[in-house]
Order: sequence, then C-alpha cells, then structure tokens
Amino acid sequence: MGKTEEGQTAVFVRTAVQNSIGWIELNRPPVNAFEWTMVSQTADALDAFAHDAQVRVLVLASALERYFSAGADLQTFRELGEKDMDRWCELVHGIVGKLRGSTKPILAAISGVAVGGGLEMALHCDVRFAARNARLGQPEININFIPPVGATQALVRLIGRPAALRYLYDGALLDAEKAQEKGLIDEVVEPGELRTHVQAYAATLAAKPPEALTAIRRSITLGGGMTFDDGLALERRLAVALAGTANFQEGIAAFLERRPPTWQR
Repeated sequence: MGKTEEGQTAVFVRTAVQNSIGWIELNRPPVNAFEWTMVSQTADALDAFAHDAQVRVLVLASALERYFSAGADLQTFRELGEKDMDRWCELVHGIVGKLRGSTKPILAAISGVAVGGGLEMALHCDVRFAARNARLGQPEININFIPPVGATQALVRLIGRPAALRYLYDGALLDAEKAQEKGLIDEVVEPGELRTHVQAYAATLAAKPPEALTAIRRSITLGGGMTFDDGLALERRLAVALAGTANFQEGIAAFLERRPPTWQR
C-alpha cells in the first residue's frame, strides 16, 4: 500500500493553485479509499496550503469523476486492532483539527459517490457544493462502526441531534437534492459546472479582507462548540483584534470615500 512498482511513494492527493485558490484533490483510483499514505498526504496538503501566503481559499475535491471518496479502505481496516485503530483516529482527528482550525476558508466540491471518511472531511468545510448526480452517506453502521473523522460531532452541530441520529442509524445513500434538504449540502450544481462554479465562488472570498474571513470562520466554527458566553468572549476578542488592523481602517475609509477598498494581503 502506498508504493509504486518502482518502490516510490504513490501520490494519492493532488494539489494545484489556480488564481490564489488551492485545490486539494483526492486521487487514489478507482474509488478514493483512504489508507495510511493517503491520510498522511491529505494532512500534508492542508499544512502546505496553510503556510502558503499565495493561497487564500482552499477547496477539497476529487480528481476522479465517479467517486469523491469511498471512505476508508476496508482492506486496511481489516488489519486494524484496537491499538492501530486508536492511531488511525489520532491521525484523522488531526485532519479534523486542521480543517476546523484553518485561518482560510475551505470549500468542498463533491462529485460522484461520497461516503465515509472523505465525506466526513467535507462536513468540516465551510460551504459544500455537490454535483447533481452526487450520492452521499455514512454507512458505517453496516459494518458495526461509527464515522471516526469527526462526523458525529459535526453533524449534531450542522443538522441537529434528531436528524444526525436518524441519518447515522439509517446508513443510507442520499442524492444531492435530498442531502441539501437535510442541510448536508449548501448548493447543488450541474455536474459539468462544479469546478468552475466553486472556483468562481472561491474567487469572491479570495477578494475579501483576510483577517475578517479568519475572524468570521473562528467565531462560527470554534464559537459554535462553546457556551454562549464563551462564544461572546471569543467574538469580543476577535472584534478588538480586527479594530487594530490596517484593513479595518482601509475598509472604513473606502466606505466613507465611496471607493473600492484596497486590502493588504
């Protein structure tokens, strides 16, 4: 696993930057099933873009047409005992931390079948776009398991406790429109337009002031897991910090002078 015939490490996660938008594309044919190397490369890609000043927005996507991800490679899972599963959870929870703790917006572009861990990663993104022919689900209950990439925690915050329980109890696949009705997907796009549509939306975010994007993301993502009062305290700290930035002064000046702002990057 994870090696080419020449003994080199296979590349299962493809990255590209398009006009300040960093694309992270899962690329392990035929179904983008995660094993150790792919998990590690996903974490590495997130780290690389987090530290790349030229990248302002991230997109999690698939390089395969028919599969966003089939979740974990069950051949890999078949070999795991409790100790190895603990290590697996540690690694994928590290990815959850990178996704939820990112200072940059992260979008998901979901095409084809999206189940298990790959879909779980998308749940931690800010906005989820899905092709109309996408099918989504968390079927872990059918192998006597639970989603281990933070889905239990993301879902209860995203769609509420009753809907999250029913969704995981059923373990069924949903089409894109049904997933949108449940709140799992934010927008359904025609299959041939998904990448272009997501790139265009990402570009609108990339044009906005970076500190405000970070503050909004942290206030919502981190504050949503706090008590109301602790969330208010976080909001206050972020607002105070923004007031000390050059971009805050530029935003006010541009508004009063009725001109487009020029943001410092």
